[in-house]
Amino acid sequence: MNRHAISEPSAWISRFAALVPKDGTVLDLACGAGRHSRLFLARGNKVVALDIDISDVADLAKDPNAEIVQADLEDGGPFPLEGRRFAAIVVSRYLYRPLFPALIRALAPGGALIYETFAKGNEQFGRPRNPDHLLNPGELLEAVRGHLRVLAYEDLILTEAHPAAIQRICAVKETGQG
Repeated sequence: MNRHAISEPSAWISRFAALVPKDGTVLDLACGAGRHSRLFLARGNKVVALDIDISDVADLAKDPNAEIVQADLEDGGPFPLEGRRFAAIVVSRYLYRPLFPALIRALAPGGALIYETFAKGNEQFGRPRNPDHLLNPGELLEAVRGHLRVLAYEDLILTEAHPAAIQRICAVKETGQG
């Protein structure tokens, strides 16, 4: 499937969007065509849309609440937004395990991590099939354990228009956690 074939915001990310204060800045990591950037901009949030290929979000550059960042997250370099804090970080259909610590650090106290991506078992539905791009059972829970408070977690097979094996989590950084 083309990475931009899905244009509607994820139901999971939409479900938890209300956790993000209107004055909070959202990081849309591996934003693709910007479906979640557009969702949060429409809600009145400031958004940082980050991807290796920003051509599909170039139109957002004219929005004063949008910041477009082009970066290769997998090149071995430091996290490009190190030191910045976000009211929410949203990730959909992307996995690069070494980023988990940087994402947790980048959440402001009270900030929400709203994350969903492919899990083992997705091989039966198509791409991705590479185990490097598929979460192991319970892996998202383990990634945030001891760092964030989990509000919701699912590990399931979606049977809608785009069948897939998915894990998803919504977790918040407690106030007082750096």
